[in-house]
Amino acid sequence: MRRDLRLGAVAAALLALAGCATVNIDQAVADTDQALPGFTEGNLELRRTPQQLEAREQLASELLARPLAMDDAVRLALANSPTVQALIAQGWNDMALADQAGRIANPVFTFERMRLGEELEIARLLSIGLLDLITLPQRQAIARSQIEQGRVQLATRIVEHVNAVRLAWVHAVTSQQSLGYAQQVYQAAEASAELARRMHQVGNFTRLQRARQQAFYADAAAQLTSATHARTAAREELVRQLGLNTTQAEQLKLPERLPDLPKEPRQPAEMVLMAFQQRLDVQLARLQLQVAGKAQGLNLLNSVVDVELGVRHDTLFDNAPDQPHLGADRENRNGFELSVRIPLFDWGGAQRAAMNAQSLAAANRYDAVIRTASSQLRESYSAYRSAYDLARHYRDEIVPLRQAISEESQLRYNGMLIGVFELLADTRDQIATVTASINALQQFWLADAGLASTLVGKPVASGSTRVSTSSGSGGDAGH
Repeated sequence: MRRDLRLGAVAAALLALAGCATVNIDQAVADTDQALPGFTEGNLELRRTPQQLEAREQLASELLARPLAMDDAVRLALANSPTVQALIAQGWNDMALADQAGRIANPVFTFERMRLGEELEIARLLSIGLLDLITLPQRQAIARSQIEQGRVQLATRIVEHVNAVRLAWVHAVTSQQSLGYAQQVYQAAEASAELARRMHQVGNFTRLQRARQQAFYADAAAQLTSATHARTAAREELVRQLGLNTTQAEQLKLPERLPDLPKEPRQPAEMVLMAFQQRLDVQLARLQLQVAGKAQGLNLLNSVVDVELGVRHDTLFDNAPDQPHLGADRENRNGFELSVRIPLFDWGGAQRAAMNAQSLAAANRYDAVIRTASSQLRESYSAYRSAYDLARHYRDEIVPLRQAISEESQLRYNGMLIGVFELLADTRDQIATVTASINALQQFWLADAGLASTLVGKPVASGSTRVSTSSGSGGDAGH
């Protein structure tokens, strides 16, 4: 009885040590929501039930019923995109595998049946890795750190997708707005070319003058074709990022123009404080350094020695013919086995060198991430502030000046001081200036999205947020 109690106590202790809570993906998603307040706004969810699917489809229908703003585009992607669902499911898989690595291996039961002459021996062995049991607390600590790594990596993937949605939305709205102005340029060029053709027919225009107007018209037609495709390409990119099906894509409506500039730009001091509190790459590098440190001693021990403990229970039957009953001579044998791997040929020198190198690499990687973070933040803020200043300069200086010139040209044309071609040339210049202003505003919103992404440790490629200073004026063609 006492022996049974002792075995029960040992079994209960093993179960307590081996017990490890299953990864709760819903809690992990909630933690990701809290870690990314400026990206997910609490809208991240893994759809697993028909009710969740129905609710998300209803939300998608409501968002598609009106022109889709940038924040609504992010909500729609989080609710509707199968890519986001795949990212969450993959994060669940990574965290579950990390959790599994921190659990104790199941015991092994071995059954043997051997006969020698009239003797029958039945052996039973229940064995468990003693080293696994001894190192279980340390492996569970490593597993917890790896699970946290999985959560950070999930947040990183979500940030990448949300930022891609924002950039695609900015490009889609800009291309739609630019297409409208390209159509206006085309119409002005068409009118100018037709007027030049008629004036050339009656002898009031030289062949060279007509050719100049016709060339501008041909260029405007080519630009309109390019702008039409650019709008389609940008819209379809947004459709893909949002995860829309064909029916939903047909329902998609975008605002007519980009949002206005904020009244004031963000301040650098605010950026520095936010960055080192939120950056995911810093968190991930720190966790990798912790795991490398914890795993070094554990891997060193496992590489040198391994111990397995087993409990045996053997039964020997003597079935000799002179026995009155079959199996009457029965003998039970109890004991234990201890298996130890002897480090005779390999003392783990190469593995120790590899582990030391891994720890050193993790430490230097963490240091490099810290230094890179500051540099990336300065670069991203410079792009953001330059784009803001340039867009504001267009809005407050260049566009009003071009508008004043256009109004003055209209007055001069009404007074018969200039001809129709000079008026058309001024109109084209004004349209080109407005187009350049739209491009500057686009660059600002791209830089704003890039800065938000940099703050959490996922800077976008510099080419995506580069500030453009070209005006694209085509006024020379009219003079």
